[in-house]
Amino acid sequence: MTPPDFMQSSPAALPVALAVGFANFLTILAVLRALSPKDLVGARARSHAKRRRELRTALLTPRRAERTRSIGLARQLVERLKLSRGRDAKEAADLLTQAGWRSADATAVFLALRLASPLIVAVAGYLLAPFVLTKLSGTTHLLIGVGAMGLGAYLPTMMLKNAIQKRRLKIQKALPDALDLFVICAEAGLSLDAAVTRVGREIGPGAPELADELGLTGIELGFLPDRREALLNFSRRVATPQVRGLVNTLVQTEKYGTPLAQSLRVLASEFRDTRMMKAEEKAARLPAILTVPMIIFVLPPLFIILIGPAIIRVMAVSFG
Repeated sequence: MTPPDFMQSSPAALPVALAVGFANFLTILAVLRALSPKDLVGARARSHAKRRRELRTALLTPRRAERTRSIGLARQLVERLKLSRGRDAKEAADLLTQAGWRSADATAVFLALRLASPLIVAVAGYLLAPFVLTKLSGTTHLLIGVGAMGLGAYLPTMMLKNAIQKRRLKIQKALPDALDLFVICAEAGLSLDAAVTRVGREIGPGAPELADELGLTGIELGFLPDRREALLNFSRRVATPQVRGLVNTLVQTEKYGTPLAQSLRVLASEFRDTRMMKAEEKAARLPAILTVPMIIFVLPPLFIILIGPAIIRVMAVSFG
């Protein structure tokens, strides 16, 4: 069997064709993943059930050795290179938890991706550089590959921090409404555990991220021996000033026995004042932000409309 004509004419066309085909395959997968429906409620329920089983196992059988289980290629690579035993692995696990990925395999996949990302991005940049730049020397081609390798070293961490920032912003926007529900539950006589669980269930359709965190906090409040630890875990997973304020209020309520409804009402009032101050701050910055667009896009057409006819008449009289 003879190879196709384009392979005979250009020996370097085969790796380029493979790279383009692989890129098209990844694009199709991304489109299918974006169009597939997401069952946020089901995923949240499965995550909470898994966390409940983990806490029950840790409390009932604390000394039992962990059972061996099948592990994937990423975990095997991480275990062989001993990447999961250092401080970087713990920091990566904390960041993944803040992004909402709490699976045990998430850390291994992220560490393996961070290890392989420089090579993948470098090969992709080296292969695609001739298609972007027409006149490309050998030194420039090599520098592009090295630069792509440096970009690949920081790309997974940058994407993870971006996901964390987006999740924090969603939780921060939904927190004032959740706090109002907390006040209603506390005034109705619900305990802290019941209030956290009820608020997480009620706010789930509008804010699944905050509902997920509140659901985990409710489970930990029921299983962990130290309730303060469960509240502090909530603060570590979200790590925003608003959540820290809420957790500090709940911890003080648990420690000193102050009325929960009164403390939450004061905190809700502070959150409303803070939100109003931020809105006023954005409104105060608006004139300064609009100054440059007005100078560039509004004033020149205005001058042309107002002064243009007079200039045309003067030119007609002078040169007529």
